[in-house]
Amino acid sequence: MIILTGGAGMIGSMVAWHLNTILNEDQFVIVDDLLNKDQEQNFAKRKFIDYINKNDLPKYLKNIKNITAVIHMGAISSTTETNFNKLLLSNIRYSQMLWSWCSQKKVPFIYASSAATYGGGENGYNDNEDLLSKLSPLNAYGYSKHFFDQWILSQVKSNQPSPPQWCGLKFFNVYGPNEYHKNRMASVVFHAFQQYQKENEIKLFKSGNKNYKDGMQLRDFIYVKDAVEYIVFFLKNSHISGLFNSGTGSAQSFKDLANAVLMSSKGSMSSIKYIEMPEDLKGKYQYYTEANLDKILATGFNLKFKNLNEGVNDYMKNYLLTSDRYA
Repeated sequence: MIILTGGAGMIGSMVAWHLNTILNEDQFVIVDDLLNKDQEQNFAKRKFIDYINKNDLPKYLKNIKNITAVIHMGAISSTTETNFNKLLLSNIRYSQMLWSWCSQKKVPFIYASSAATYGGGENGYNDNEDLLSKLSPLNAYGYSKHFFDQWILSQVKSNQPSPPQWCGLKFFNVYGPNEYHKNRMASVVFHAFQQYQKENEIKLFKSGNKNYKDGMQLRDFIYVKDAVEYIVFFLKNSHISGLFNSGTGSAQSFKDLANAVLMSSKGSMSSIKYIEMPEDLKGKYQYYTEANLDKILATGFNLKFKNLNEGVNDYMKNYLLTSDRYA
């Protein structure tokens, strides 16, 4: 049986989707804390054993047996969260609790780190663990993920009790179905779709960096179904541990993204409007991200990623433009 935290979130609920629809697996427990309207719809179609509130999980774990893996996707994922005490409790202490339990019970532990740990990319996007100390995240969310990554490595290097397998996945810009509860933190793909449907135009932030023209800021956009493939790969390869980038390895521009949305909506590039960047993002905005995949490819991981056009088309055709947008 698998423990799946954050199972009502975008990535977590799509892990549940993959387990059900691709692997025909329903022996898992969803753990979350539903704070948003209609968020239960993210797992309403799924078959699973039980739903546990995140605050009840420690008690639940005291009596449960036969756990084959913990997939820890639950976190505060807002990049504009400024209350570090909240991030400390949710993204660090809760994660440390799960790590300790997995270490004691000898259960594999797969968790979500983030490309936000790389900050502005001054030191590149290499997931070599020896370079971890050089990273400087731009916001409190990124730092909370970076802190936990560093804490885990300190446990491993000092020969403290560790799970038999541990994998930290540095997810890049994930987009796709079941992100609707994220509001402002939903992907630019979702916001662009919403804007075009309502206003017949797409708004992109102007560039505040002279090295990037408006709309030419570059990100490694990964479709959520592809992001889930990373998790499934490690579930099937329990001998592999470490920190791994989880992107496509190919950066594309926000203008490319807007064009993909417009193509699927049969719109034109003249529908793009550039607006000023919000004050709370200035100085904390990544202008370029691109996952270095050398490390994961060396493990035998081999996936043909969907490019933006393919991912956006699947997202819009099979979800956003249908009467039921949930996976």
